[in-house]
Amino acid sequence: MVAPDAVAAGCEAARLQAQALLDAGRHAEAESLLRQALASGPAPLALWRQLAHAIRPQGMVDEARGILEMIVRAVPDAMGARFDLAEILLLQGDFAAGWREYRFRYRLAHTAMLARHVQKPRWDGQPIPGRTLLIHDEQGYGDTFQFLRLAARARERSGARVILEVNAQCHALAERSGGFDEIICLGAVPPAFDCHCELMSLPLALGLRLGDLPVRTAYLRADPARVEHWRARLAPLPRPLVGLAWAGRPAHPNDARRSLALSDLAPLAQDGITFVALQKGPAAAQGATPPAGMALASLSDEIRDFDDTAAIITLLDVLVSVDSAPAHLAGALGCPAWVMLPFAPDWRWLLGRNDTPWYPSVRLFRQPAPDAWGPVLEEIAAALGALRDGAA
Repeated sequence: MVAPDAVAAGCEAARLQAQALLDAGRHAEAESLLRQALASGPAPLALWRQLAHAIRPQGMVDEARGILEMIVRAVPDAMGARFDLAEILLLQGDFAAGWREYRFRYRLAHTAMLARHVQKPRWDGQPIPGRTLLIHDEQGYGDTFQFLRLAARARERSGARVILEVNAQCHALAERSGGFDEIICLGAVPPAFDCHCELMSLPLALGLRLGDLPVRTAYLRADPARVEHWRARLAPLPRPLVGLAWAGRPAHPNDARRSLALSDLAPLAQDGITFVALQKGPAAAQGATPPAGMALASLSDEIRDFDDTAAIITLLDVLVSVDSAPAHLAGALGCPAWVMLPFAPDWRWLLGRNDTPWYPSVRLFRQPAPDAWGPVLEEIAAALGALRDGAA
């Protein structure tokens, strides 16, 4: 019989080795190591959770869900596993269970600091006529653009006076979206309120189901003055105009799998198409050296804020983007966008479809296997050729 201390030491060694493989993106190797360790006998739940992390990026979503459900049944306060499970449930379109689990996101150690700590109850979807409801954003810009559509429904359902609080970068666009009684910028002292709710907690409060989508379409509007400015700026450029956003926020946990370099988009270059770079952040500098044969107008240095980005998007024939804020902005504006997705996408894009119920104007191009951007770019290049020929 193997001594318990030796078993524990072996499990810890397997955990550390598996984590190193997961951190390096070597998921198949991590899976093999973990399955071997788990087959040796009883093992801590940490190894099972690592196995879920190893197999989900490889497309084994059902098995990963089963593992996480087992962990949550065994340890209901395993908040990390509950959050992982929430993302898989939402990815599969099981919104009823997914939003319920997603509410635990702010009980994770690394996200607790992001929570809004107020001495008022969170709105639970019940009518509260005559009272005031504060709805506030909480995460990335894309999340804000995606879930602003629900403010109007929350106002209707609650019967309350709604104060909408958003970050300064999204404020002007949100102000034109409606669905509230007052809007303020994050950081301002809000008026007195009775209940609060994060934008991404509204789906749970409203009982949002997949069949309810899209709820609202083209609910954001570009600033007319900005549109006219950019119309004049873009007028000399030959059509069709194809916007490009090739990289997301570097700090995003999945950025290595979702972002590209501009040089990676070389297969898209073809005669008769003008590309327009909307990229912001560190990757924007790549616009100075586009791939050979790509006619690229880089607007990155001229874009001041999301109001500029929104105005440009409304003037494009299509936006080609990785999974980042411009893709959500295009969808929220009701403008055509083609989104390049990794094999293991973010939960909001669901599985196995080239459209999204969140945004009817958006088309999805998915990797057929992990890290396989080649087929995605080939498919988009063919679609661009058809767009060019149709515009001729």
